[in-house]
Amino acid sequence: MGKDQSRQPDLQFVNVGLQKLRTAIWHGDGHGRPLLFFNGIGANLEIAQPLGESLTDRDIITFDLPGIGGSPNPTVPYRPWWVAHAAKTILRHFGYDETVDVMGVSWGGGAAQQFAFQYKKTTNRLVLVATAPGVTMVPGDVAALSKMAHPMRYTSQEFLVQHFEALYGDERLGAHQFAEHMKPPQLQGYLYQLSAMAGWSSLPFLPFLPHETLVLAGGNDKIVPLANARMLKFFIRKSELEIFDDGGHLFLLSHSKQVLPILRGFLDREAEEEEYPAFAAQPAE
Repeated sequence: MGKDQSRQPDLQFVNVGLQKLRTAIWHGDGHGRPLLFFNGIGANLEIAQPLGESLTDRDIITFDLPGIGGSPNPTVPYRPWWVAHAAKTILRHFGYDETVDVMGVSWGGGAAQQFAFQYKKTTNRLVLVATAPGVTMVPGDVAALSKMAHPMRYTSQEFLVQHFEALYGDERLGAHQFAEHMKPPQLQGYLYQLSAMAGWSSLPFLPFLPHETLVLAGGNDKIVPLANARMLKFFIRKSELEIFDDGGHLFLLSHSKQVLPILRGFLDREAEEEEYPAFAAQPAE
């Protein structure tokens, strides 16, 4: 991705009920619509740094889930509806009162689907990356999934290097490059996030999503097979699918030069006819 490496996020804690969440905003120049970003399982908000460095025309808003990154451990178990509620609370806190684009990667793709359904009028366009419709997904490779669920992939770089290709199916991206912005989650936070999607499926509501949706998938994704992207494309009426044939689960990073123009083209569609001067955040009260 074309990067502005001087662009660093503003970090702040926001209270969602009794839960404190660490949030980040990469401030853009105000010409593009703000983008709400949902990260993958166990991933801290710093993983979004390449996105923040690339999409400099818009604000990028994301946050650490309970027990992930810099957020304290969860006080109680939570479900996808709460993740969507937390995101909406954060948007309100920072004064984002207009619609936002919504993007989710892997586990975060499920949260993004939930947010788009739960807050239809807040969502403008939807981007789903390397993700699936929840428990109704076509399952991935058993060996990859068993390692995916193992917290040592975050706590042990040796474990990550040893199993990287088996996990992510992407030889173009090195384990050290992936680990550059990674922080190990707390065990309780990781397990709560893992269990949050248990039994959840987006299939019942996907046909009712009115948003233009871009589905991005890697043809060599061992965790979320390509069939899941095709399923999302089938059930979401206003959707389009882009496949990166040799991309693994982390193709958003490994194929960033190919992904960015497609992502920009989708998010900025009709930008000449639309102007977003009111979309910059207002100071929190």
